[in-house]
Amino acid sequence: MSYDICLRDPVTRGTIELDEPHRMRGGTYMAGGTTDAWLNVTYNYARRFRRVLGEQGIRSIYGMTGAESIPVLEDAAYRLADDASDDYWDPTEGNAKRALLQLASLARMRPDGIWDGD
Repeated sequence: MSYDICLRDPVTRGTIELDEPHRMRGGTYMAGGTTDAWLNVTYNYARRFRRVLGEQGIRSIYGMTGAESIPVLEDAAYRLADDASDDYWDPTEGNAKRALLQLASLARMRPDGIWDGD
């Protein structure tokens, strides 16, 4: 189980296509990268997300613009430890932090996009 989180075009509501492929990796990813402003994140991190983002966890950014979400994501990330694991599925704070910082990077690429997911 996982979250499929993307930035949508505010007019067409389609997933935003980036100019260049990104190689951010989540629970699933595209070999060679993807131009979709999208990241798949495991539900294993949900408890960590709720601790730093509130009851709604990562869903708290849904409906925000990329620009609005950057400080939220970065603040939440910096409240987590740096104990990332080589095992993506391990629900460490560091692994959850990595996912939040990747989402913040996508938001910086397209601050006009609207977060959507699940």
